[in-house]
Amino acid sequence: MTYDCAIIGGGPAGLNAALVLGRARRSVALFDNSQPRNAVTHASHGFITRDGVTPAEFRRIAYEEVLGYPSVELLPWEVTEIHRNDHRFVVVTSTGKQIEARKLLITTGLREIFPDIPGLRDCYGTSLFSCPYCDGWELRDQPLIVVSENSGVFHMAKLLYTWSKDLVICTNGHAVLDNDQKQLLKSRNIEVVEQAVTMFIGHEGKLRQVEFADGTRIERTGGFITPEWKPKASFQGSLGYEVNEFGGIATNEWGKSSVPGVYAAGDAAYVMPSQLIFAAAGGSKAAIGINMELTEEDFV
Repeated sequence: MTYDCAIIGGGPAGLNAALVLGRARRSVALFDNSQPRNAVTHASHGFITRDGVTPAEFRRIAYEEVLGYPSVELLPWEVTEIHRNDHRFVVVTSTGKQIEARKLLITTGLREIFPDIPGLRDCYGTSLFSCPYCDGWELRDQPLIVVSENSGVFHMAKLLYTWSKDLVICTNGHAVLDNDQKQLLKSRNIEVVEQAVTMFIGHEGKLRQVEFADGTRIERTGGFITPEWKPKASFQGSLGYEVNEFGGIATNEWGKSSVPGVYAAGDAAYVMPSQLIFAAAGGSKAAIGINMELTEEDFV
């Protein structure tokens, strides 16, 4: 059997694409090895009708809806290789199983690379986060720290000032702020620390203190960390698609890549902003683009 579309990744982009294609009566192979990036998050926010939903509950509801369409098949395997065979894509998995599909949608998302700071992982997803739009409300009016090694920390500081006026900005040993930026932050009583963070101290995921390289500690109850983002999976070597400035797969407005038949959506394409609602919308648009292309081919 050759599927109309193989979707690589079962996050919000892949699931929403499978829903749209299933409703269009297209045969879909949905690959999902059940390792979502947001598994450590207690709740997802900013998605209307699902504000505060846990990632596990979101996936449960999504799969209940998606697999209600008989043409969508869940394949719980990791995809290790994809190559083109004539006018079909061959998808190979870690189990050795493989399928063929007319179209390919990559929705594998991102992986986060954090600074190697003791205690960070213990607090991440409970009191330390990466997205103010996702978790700023829950940390409102608390004493917060922002740790970032790039120049985007200045924008992050201004953004977070809406949620809390008690901010400490840490560049973790990197000189990424100019004097004008420091002065502006100082005028808002935002402290700037350029030392490296040596430890996050907390209990059961709840941050209490932050320790710096000189041994000093400050009291903080939460904060935001800027990770380095990398594609979770890359098939550029075998497929040859173009990438954008952020390392994601370059696409047009319908999710179509530079390679015929290859689409991408969600964090795998635009990288930022990394939000559930953006990813789901991107999956829907890509599915419509794929269905339109299949329709045109079927009427030749």
